[in-house]
Amino acid sequence: MSQAKLTFEQFLDAVESGHQSFIIDLNNYFTENGCKATFEEKKSGLLASYKHSKTKKSVINVLFRKEGMFVRIYGEHVNNYLDFLDTLPKEMIDSIRDSGVCKRIVFNTCSPKCIGYDVKIHGEHFQKCRYGGFRFLVTETNKPFIKEFIENELLARLTGK
Repeated sequence: MSQAKLTFEQFLDAVESGHQSFIIDLNNYFTENGCKATFEEKKSGLLASYKHSKTKKSVINVLFRKEGMFVRIYGEHVNNYLDFLDTLPKEMIDSIRDSGVCKRIVFNTCSPKCIGYDVKIHGEHFQKCRYGGFRFLVTETNKPFIKEFIENELLARLTGK
């Protein structure tokens, strides 16, 4: 696949019918909050990216893999809403647990600009890479938690809290 820009409608066509309303809801939420969306066809599959309007940094990516559709949340302000992490379902906590460690935090070998996640969930300590730490398979169980996670992150970015 060559890299090509897509419209939201083209991206939505590739989304499983059971997840389309979730993606429409996320797209509307980001649009209403002034975020910019891009949709692309990459070698590895389709990618949607939503960027914060002020910082121009990604808040989430929606990506497709053979296991299904994933949402990667860039939780730059996760330390402002740590209590929320304790509400995550087992499936999402397992995803965090199974993701790669942050090499900068653990071994000081990654880029000094890279910021991983150093959090505790139910007393368990996680030091995870920003690219995989909060990457979740979209399931019926996970959808409301993914949405709330995104809302927490965007609110923290908008308010600085």
